[in-house]
Amino acid sequence: MAAHTVYKEPAPIMDRENPLESMMSRFNIAAEILGLDEATYDVLKAPDKQVIVNIPVTMDNGKIHVFEGYRVIHNTILGPSKGGIRYDINVHLDEVKALAAWMTWKCAVVDIPYGGAKGGIICDPTKMSAGEIERMTRGYTLALKDVFGPDRDIPAPDMGTGPREMAWLMDEFSKTNGMTSPAVVTGKPLVMGGSLGRTEATGRGVMVSTLAALKKLGLKPTEVSAAVQGFGNVGSWAATLLHAEGVKIKGVSDISGAYWNENGINIDDAIAFKNAHNGRLEGFEGATPMDPNDLLTSDVDVIVPAAVEDVITEHNAHNIKAKLIVEGANGPTSASADPIINEKGIMVVPDILANSGGVTVSYFEWVQNKQGFKWSLDMVTERADRIMNDAFEKVYETSQKYNVPMRIAAYVVAIDKVAQTYKFRGGF
Repeated sequence: MAAHTVYKEPAPIMDRENPLESMMSRFNIAAEILGLDEATYDVLKAPDKQVIVNIPVTMDNGKIHVFEGYRVIHNTILGPSKGGIRYDINVHLDEVKALAAWMTWKCAVVDIPYGGAKGGIICDPTKMSAGEIERMTRGYTLALKDVFGPDRDIPAPDMGTGPREMAWLMDEFSKTNGMTSPAVVTGKPLVMGGSLGRTEATGRGVMVSTLAALKKLGLKPTEVSAAVQGFGNVGSWAATLLHAEGVKIKGVSDISGAYWNENGINIDDAIAFKNAHNGRLEGFEGATPMDPNDLLTSDVDVIVPAAVEDVITEHNAHNIKAKLIVEGANGPTSASADPIINEKGIMVVPDILANSGGVTVSYFEWVQNKQGFKWSLDMVTERADRIMNDAFEKVYETSQKYNVPMRIAAYVVAIDKVAQTYKFRGGF
């Protein structure tokens, strides 16, 4: 099969102006439905720990530059905290706090024993050499050596980071502790204890969620058509795996534009073309170019927004013809579009559920590292599919019980799990 782009643990690109409020608005609706008591509400809305570190790095020109880094631990009541590290010039504390909370709900909704965390360093990795990035990564690890740990806080890749950075982090942490600790981080290179199946994990979770939703809608995969917006890691894997299940992928899009074939696009051909042309579909002859703005409102049964945030808004939601939206990206549907979509009776599998296949297989990587035993690809996919299906069923049942959309139901499931654990454990 053609090669896909490398896996990064997904994280939502939140509203830059106030990312914390963006996350809290949905949290508040779910808390109200659950009748969450004030004490638990107050505990859950605030992160457990916020760490700010300054990392002096000797740059290639001999000068020392001090980078500011963050690690926010939102909650650890369910287990060690889990969440990516992003290297980006726009990283700020409110964003990291929002992302950390979001990871708590994401882990809870798929019922894996983690709390939520997030980290970041304010930097522009595109303007740094590999040596500078390595020294910065090692400095960050050293500064947080008492925060990180296989049973405390487990980072992963995010925006601007990948297996290379995770290898450096693991090495620095291991040296500091005098023992090899592969379980301190996930998203490592395969030879260092990375898990099979991790690269396609998020896209596969999107496929599993889509099939589960189609079943509820009484539709067969071989009789439906789909459009996939975004053809990076998540979108290309989701398209490949849906195509393999018999779904006709009529439209795809990437940064270069959108492409349509009424009879269905050959996804393997599209990926092979993309890989041979700088990761772009421009010039692909297996489909006709179309206006990218029309892709999400095209005449298909399923749309998979797997690119960026806020692409389904109050301006185009009225024109959506699909019966099902499965969110491969983070935050692709703006809050203003929610009432319109609900009014139209379109089922939405929300990002917090649909793209959690990635963190699930990250969890498997950690389990394998702790066991010192590598699982086969079949074992990874079979267990990941089961977790995704169980989570879908739980969220679907909750949406029926409270008569709320799947998005709110996902938050209800997550918050209820965390709140119940507090009740049993006590502690405040």
